[in-house]
Amino acid sequence: MRRFITYVVLVGAVLAVVAAAQVPEAAQAEVPPGAAGRLFDHFVVGGGAITWFMLIPLSVATVALSIEYCLSIRRAKLLPDETFETLSECLQHRRYVEAVERASQDPSMLGYVIHTAMGEASHGLAAMERAIEEAVEERSARLHRKVEYLNIIGSIAPLIGLFGTVYGMIGLFISIREAGGIPEPARIADNLSIALVTTFWGLLIAIPALSVFAVFRNRIEVLSADCALQCERLLSALRPGAAPPASAPATAVRPAAGS
Repeated sequence: MRRFITYVVLVGAVLAVVAAAQVPEAAQAEVPPGAAGRLFDHFVVGGGAITWFMLIPLSVATVALSIEYCLSIRRAKLLPDETFETLSECLQHRRYVEAVERASQDPSMLGYVIHTAMGEASHGLAAMERAIEEAVEERSARLHRKVEYLNIIGSIAPLIGLFGTVYGMIGLFISIREAGGIPEPARIADNLSIALVTTFWGLLIAIPALSVFAVFRNRIEVLSADCALQCERLLSALRPGAAPPASAPATAVRPAAGS
């Protein structure tokens, strides 16, 4: 994950450098009559280096992380029905060694938790249940640390925007002092543009980053609870006289569509 984030930030920085290198030429050229050209100048070019080299890479990282989480933190990835069916069949027919092998080879959260629980089989069902709780908490904590990057981005982006605001206002007062009064309107506009555009970008990054972080944090809680429930249903086959589950349970708690 660290390598992935580093790669994304570096790609965003390279794109910012390439785009910033074209800014002087774009500034010398006439503003295109279309609205897209004017919006680009107002909301990107006007933000200066802080926008190019700090905020735009953060926005690229936010989008990339959101896509990666959508692909990796979902029910089909963490709690696949195929894994549940396979392990249920093995336990139903008392093929415990095969169940342990299949669970050890499964990369999902369900496979990991079941494999950890089966490793405590020699100590009884109570030890296996404790192993389930500990394994679920471990994987849940790992997933929470994974999505924490969005929380970090959402927290520092407004601060970077505030830094740009302060920088722009300092530039404005310097231009007033150098002019001995009211400076040229162009210099006022440039400094105010830096102050406002950086604040705009900071909020534009923070709002979706914190929103996506909250969505995935809740999704992790739901999937972790469902994982513990499925594991307990699987291990119920080991109880004397208990009928093992024949199919994946329709859990009472289901995340929203697309999870």
